Amino acid sequence: MSQTYQQQLQDKIERITRQFQEFNAPTLEVFDSPEQNFRMRAEFRIWHTENDLFYAMFERADEGKNKAVVRVDTFPIADQSINALMPVLLAELKANAVLSQRIFEVDFLATLSGEMLVTLIYHRKLDADWEAAAKALADRLNIKIMGRSRSQKVIIGDDYVVEQLQVHGRTFKYKQIESSFTQPNAIVCQKMLTWACDTIQGENQDLLELYCGNGNFTLPLSLHFNRVLATELAKSSVYAAQWNIAQNQINNIQIARLSAEEFTEAYRGERSFRRLQEAQIELDGYQFDTVFVDPPRAGIDDETLKLLQGFERILYISCNPDTLYDNLKTLTQTHRISRFALFDQFPFTHHVESGVFLERI
Repeated sequence: MSQTYQQQLQDKIERITRQFQEFNAPTLEVFDSPEQNFRMRAEFRIWHTENDLFYAMFERADEGKNKAVVRVDTFPIADQSINALMPVLLAELKANAVLSQRIFEVDFLATLSGEMLVTLIYHRKLDADWEAAAKALADRLNIKIMGRSRSQKVIIGDDYVVEQLQVHGRTFKYKQIESSFTQPNAIVCQKMLTWACDTIQGENQDLLELYCGNGNFTLPLSLHFNRVLATELAKSSVYAAQWNIAQNQINNIQIARLSAEEFTEAYRGERSFRRLQEAQIELDGYQFDTVFVDPPRAGIDDETLKLLQGFERILYISCNPDTLYDNLKTLTQTHRISRFALFDQFPFTHHVESGVFLERI
């Protein structure tokens, strides 16, 4: 590791250790990232000049009011496949007026498995000529392409990629849909999945998972439990999770399309949901001893926190240390922290991903 990366990682370690010292957590386990080529997503504006166009990003001026256009020819933090494709794609756009006309953004979604989806976004309606040119381009470059403009989406091939992640020597396949959430740092994601599985090794009953997304954690964790009930509200993520379960030939997972708040109401018997009946999910049939949560940046609402306190074990992945800190003030009233981890998903930024394993006192 370079001195610069070591220092920024050490700063995060010291900050998180300081912030959570009151909880008497064990020594922080630290999982670093590659310094370059770690990001599987990249989004660029396309900047047009009189006789040229190039990738661009915006940099805020010191006072935060004005933005400066910064030309981007390479993007070292992005996966190597994105960096290799950037100049090739740009040359193709420059050479084809149909593809370059009024284009204003290009988004890349890469995978460790080698698949690539490129989204081209326009300030104009996409017609048959565009579709023909995009199809030819996708064939030449061996990529998937999606065209977007206002109220229009044109799919060339698929609107998703299939990622493959390794956990303890087993390969898991994941459908990652364009514009849906996926972990941007695949290398660190594999470390997170492995840590989560290591943490709950042993004799387990059933697992409840809230905020399951496309089943990123659900699939490998399911191998360590009799049954898994995972909840997710976004329809596209539920669809992807169900596809992933089938593709990986896992048969002990059920998906409930409920928010965490809705599940809390259903579990307490306060509301009945047709979505549970239609999915043939009977909550009384589960014997949960562990709950896994990976909430959004806002953290967990008060009623769901009360629900979590009823479980023997809580595995909590957090993308926001501040809301994690607030939630732990409640959870540590009934549970103690057995393991505490830092995952450097976003090198050279302030952001930190954390993992906490709590067991009932």
